[in-house]
Amino acid sequence: MADSRETLTINAFVAGYPIKHSRSPIIHSYWLKKFGIDGAYRAVEISPEDFPDFIAQLKQGKADMPVGGNVTIPHKEVAYRLADRPDALAEELGAANTIWVEEGRVHATNTDGYGFVANLDERHPGWDKIDRAVVLGAGGASRAVIQSLRDRGIGEIHVLNRTVERARELADRFGSRVFSHPQAALHEIMGGAGLFVNTTSLGMDGTEAPELDFSPLAADAVVTDIVYVPLKTPILKMAEQQGMATVDGLGMLLHQARPGFKRWFGEMPEVDETLRSLIIEDMEKHG
Repeated sequence: MADSRETLTINAFVAGYPIKHSRSPIIHSYWLKKFGIDGAYRAVEISPEDFPDFIAQLKQGKADMPVGGNVTIPHKEVAYRLADRPDALAEELGAANTIWVEEGRVHATNTDGYGFVANLDERHPGWDKIDRAVVLGAGGASRAVIQSLRDRGIGEIHVLNRTVERARELADRFGSRVFSHPQAALHEIMGGAGLFVNTTSLGMDGTEAPELDFSPLAADAVVTDIVYVPLKTPILKMAEQQGMATVDGLGMLLHQARPGFKRWFGEMPEVDETLRSLIIEDMEKHG
């Protein structure tokens, strides 16, 4: 929620450890300028040991303190635990990426799932007219993806992981429409699915990824990757070469930032091509 103290700059942040490669300041600074808001959004590097103290200081609500911010690796789970008012999304995930302070209490939510589906909505409208989705990977990044697919009403969500027990934990957590499988069953499980999501680190930073055969997917299926460096990951390249529609992961980063900006600065921003180009330019410069 935007600070009502009109004469003061509204401050927000992204906290992580390390944090120097975060592109969130570019995103929020772009929107602040676009709306003409007297505000600032800064990256702050906070060690795990110091994070509880940082949250305690936020609660004090001093004039020069931020009204809220984003939290990223490794603080998402701790931010959820330290929040006074986590919402239902953060509660189910056990992790928060967006926090704000009201009357000395820290509120928390998780916008990763919102960013994931909003990216698909923007880049491939109608993607959700499907019955089956396949999610590769059962790490922390897959949770918000599975939650958002379930909440969008996808009938079956099949999660595959090298360690099937981890996939089973997610099926237990997110309910009867989520099914777990070993990664070895991938080809069989892809049969007729309308969406394939990579949530693993395969192909991140240009590393190799094993060859995948996407032919069992539905003819009009979409393949997406939550990794966005490089923008066109090895998995997306493979899918394109096999004639599949693809959506890169950059929009997830951009869209997940929108609800937080609305909370802190009072305006709901749009993701436009100028912003997308700014981030791509930064990626090309810094990797």
